[in-house]
Amino acid sequence: MLLAIDIGNTNIVIGCIEDDEIKFKARIATDRIRTSDQYAVEFKNLLDLFGVRPDQVDDSIISSVVPPVFNSVRTGVYKVLGKRPLVVGPGLKTGLNIHMDMPSQVGSDRIVVSVAAMAEYRPPLIIMDLGTATTIDVVEPDNVYMGGVIFPGVRVSLDALTSRATQLPGISLEKPKRVIGKNTVDCMRSGMMYGTAAMIDGMVERIEEELGHRSTLIATGGMAQFIIPLCKREIILEKDLLLKGLNILYKRSKRG
Repeated sequence: MLLAIDIGNTNIVIGCIEDDEIKFKARIATDRIRTSDQYAVEFKNLLDLFGVRPDQVDDSIISSVVPPVFNSVRTGVYKVLGKRPLVVGPGLKTGLNIHMDMPSQVGSDRIVVSVAAMAEYRPPLIIMDLGTATTIDVVEPDNVYMGGVIFPGVRVSLDALTSRATQLPGISLEKPKRVIGKNTVDCMRSGMMYGTAAMIDGMVERIEEELGHRSTLIATGGMAQFIIPLCKREIILEKDLLLKGLNILYKRSKRG
């Protein structure tokens, strides 16, 4: 069984995978001041919660976009499993031909979701990950990673709006009843939800215009299930791309 961990800016996604099947998936908050001992307790408790003993876990793999948290998580995993995890980074076999100015600067999460998408869909692909940031990645035939787009995620935008505009309240992110809001809360919901959906539709249109062809559109991430249904374009929703990608990368590594 493989323990797969992705450290994101807001949440850490944790899953156990056996024979390409995700046995469980969980999220804990990313905490920059938590120690390796505290993370070890979290991981041990999650394994216990889902009925997995540490000795049933053969190995582990970690991807991270939060350097201050990475060492604590890696050490915490070692304390639970007694084995050093594989780390997604330079030198790991990805199967991607990265056409970027500085390939080493591409976030590991973007690599992981691109690898997972390529395993299930034929390029050209446009892959959207809606989390703390919204990222869009472009993969062309022959596994060419062209680059992409990064802009603030829905919750980041909402937090910025409410913190800078003192008369605007905090709101829950629910589907608006209509585009034209009839009160302040509905106006904000429309702006956040339909505004993000329109931004995605617009960015996809511009990307495809630049490429000169249409692509298969895939979305993942915590906010995808709320935003993607509001988009005009047909976009495939894949909830577990991160864990699937980590499993694929592990199998491709020298330890696979």
